[in-house]
Amino acid sequence: MEARPYFVHESSYVDAPSDVGEGTRIWHFCHVLPGARIGRACVLGQNVSIGRDVVVGDRVRIQNGVSVYTGTTVEDDVFLGPSCVLTNVSNPRAQLDRSARFERTLLRRGCTIGANATVVCGVTVGRYAFVAAGAVITRDVPDYALVVGVPGRAVGWMSRHGHRLERGPGGVMTCPESGHRYVEDGGRVRCLDLDEEAPLPPGGAAR
Repeated sequence: MEARPYFVHESSYVDAPSDVGEGTRIWHFCHVLPGARIGRACVLGQNVSIGRDVVVGDRVRIQNGVSVYTGTTVEDDVFLGPSCVLTNVSNPRAQLDRSARFERTLLRRGCTIGANATVVCGVTVGRYAFVAAGAVITRDVPDYALVVGVPGRAVGWMSRHGHRLERGPGGVMTCPESGHRYVEDGGRVRCLDLDEEAPLPPGGAAR
């Protein structure tokens, strides 16, 4: 048998046809359904389910007890915390088949979904946004936003390194870990020191 370029624990199932990238690790009691695409260097913790035709990017970390249902797209560098919940039907009924009406959820590059948070389907969580543990997301989340509570509300901004940003001179917000600078313009935040489309370099250092 040809060696696989990724690891699958003996208790897990990867159904064919599916596509799993090099260096990805799939741990205990996971199930990857047909048509799923998982990128390179991902980690799937214990008891993770990846639905049919789901797309997962590179370097994604999915912690224990998470199901990623059909209709969800997870971009690169996303973190899904333990037992967070993703949905794909906003009005489920047991007696009605909604499989032809799955709603789309997009988790943009680098965002974090905290432990036990819920993302109601049909929304986009922006790049490097940070959804706190236990929050319930019912609407789109801007890039870099910090969202807490039920229902979720934006209470500030987070750096790519996961630190809450505070305004300094001239309105510039500086990450205390990386020194990267951020500015808010029209209710949106952007990083002055990194390409918005680029992942963090190894070790998180500035380019």
